Amino acid sequence: MTSKIYEIGSLKQYKYVVILSEYKGKILLSRHKDRTTWETQGGHIEAGEQPLEAAKRELYEESGAIEYSMEPLCDYWAGEEGTDNWANGMVFHARIHKLSSIPESEMAETKEFDELPQNLTYPQIAPVLFDYLFQNR
Repeated sequence: MTSKIYEIGSLKQYKYVVILSEYKGKILLSRHKDRTTWETQGGHIEAGEQPLEAAKRELYEESGAIEYSMEPLCDYWAGEEGTDNWANGMVFHARIHKLSSIPESEMAETKEFDELPQNLTYPQIAPVLFDYLFQNR
């Protein structure tokens, strides 16, 4: 799988949003109820929804974040070149100031990390996006 990063607005149409979250100076990741791996918050953009609206909704649904600042970071494309097996979206950076309980959703828990763990749900995407974030501060 290949992961590519583009400037914001380069892709024009998006399927997903990805949120790179920080809380108390650490990386905040979520764990899906059906998995043992860790992932960024994010998901599908609903019909009629703008990427920022989707990012705010997904951040709350998957982390319980209620006070935060958020800004667009980049566009991304990930998949197998020359196939229909790909995804794209807009990436946001969130600095979370206050968490509440995770609302009833597919996520079981959140956890703070000093660095990305080995057991990531999307190991070929998340490190590329976080590297971009850390290089562009």
